[in-house]
Amino acid sequence: MQAKVKWTDGVQFVAESGSGHALVVDASPEAGGRNTGPRPMELLLMGLGACSSYDVVSILKKSRQNIIDCQASVEAERVDAVPAVFSKIHLHFVVTGKDLKPAQVERAVSLSAEKYCSASIMLGKGGVEITHSHEVVEA
Repeated sequence: MQAKVKWTDGVQFVAESGSGHALVVDASPEAGGRNTGPRPMELLLMGLGACSSYDVVSILKKSRQNIIDCQASVEAERVDAVPAVFSKIHLHFVVTGKDLKPAQVERAVSLSAEKYCSASIMLGKGGVEITHSHEVVEA
């Protein structure tokens, strides 16, 4: 995998993935930015949420669950020092569907956390305490 990051102005950058997708990364006005894009650490959380959500949806589809929606909320705590690394991250999944089996949803979340989500496993091996929860909503 590859990525390129180009400084544009102030503390704003344009990041481009190896697959050709680009986005603006910026800081808050208090940190000298113009708030034109997510912060780098927010991108890490977004990537983690997307990685784990991808797994959960894929596993549930393969289990023939009638999934209609999956939303992940990701909350993190950072240490009060430099570098301000993440100390704790919690992912909460709300999975909506018809006749979903709660045990299958729990299994999908667990498999993502323990076996499949590279981002989650990598952060966990780096010392971040990662927890998961979920709820099932009948459509």
